[in-house]
Amino acid sequence: MGVVFEPRFKYCRGIVTKLIAVITVIDDVYDVYGTMSELELFTDAVDRWDIKAMNQLPDYMKICFLVVFNFVNEMTYEILKEKDYDVGMNLKNSWVRLLQAYMMEAKWFHSGQKPTLEEYMKNARTTIAGPIVAVHSYLAAANPVIEKELECLETNPADVIYWLFMVFRLQDDLGTSSDEIKRGDVPKAIQCYMHETGASEEVSREHINEMNRQLWKRVNAYIRAETPLSETTIEMMLNLVRMSHCIYLHGADRHGIEEFESKDLPHSLLFEPIPL
Repeated sequence: MGVVFEPRFKYCRGIVTKLIAVITVIDDVYDVYGTMSELELFTDAVDRWDIKAMNQLPDYMKICFLVVFNFVNEMTYEILKEKDYDVGMNLKNSWVRLLQAYMMEAKWFHSGQKPTLEEYMKNARTTIAGPIVAVHSYLAAANPVIEKELECLETNPADVIYWLFMVFRLQDDLGTSSDEIKRGDVPKAIQCYMHETGASEEVSREHINEMNRQLWKRVNAYIRAETPLSETTIEMMLNLVRMSHCIYLHGADRHGIEEFESKDLPHSLLFEPIPL
């Protein structure tokens, strides 16, 4: 609902819901459960996109591989049938880019390397999963698919898309719990800035908030100018990032910590009347 709410985008909403569920599981595999050798095998299997490559994986990873493989193939079939456009390689490559970025984070964690804020952000704008959600949601919603728009979302992102993914990343990092880092996640933007500059957590948090404010100023200025992206596409990407402000409101992680009122929000939106 947060990305596209209009009735005609029913299929897109279903795809994004499934996608986020799958990404959440795969993210935990890279952050917590997989050894480096297992993660390398899994990344290679997805890159090769060969069902036989699954044989070298441990059982729990075989399930993960099949989920990704079947999800992409099913979506490819549906779009080819409805729009006469083959999106298989676009979807597969978006997964490869995400998993390669996850691998970089895993290498940092297992080696004890602490990246600079710039190094971290260069990789983290992909690990936030904004790019893969953008590609999947666009292909699910667009009819017809416009090659130039698709290029702006994947291999050659427009400035506004790049900035929006950065905002998404920073919002997530501001809400990342200390428990998440302790269990195996890499240091986030705040910790990278603290390590690089020696600043306190409070000062570092304010620095990240200021980065966010400046990025939004760029976004707001850009969307008033001419852009190769359609108004519908830009609105979808804006909504994706607006949603992150809701999920990580006031530094809370409503995605990773189930005790928060996340479950109450959809119920309130869909079933409770707006008081007049």
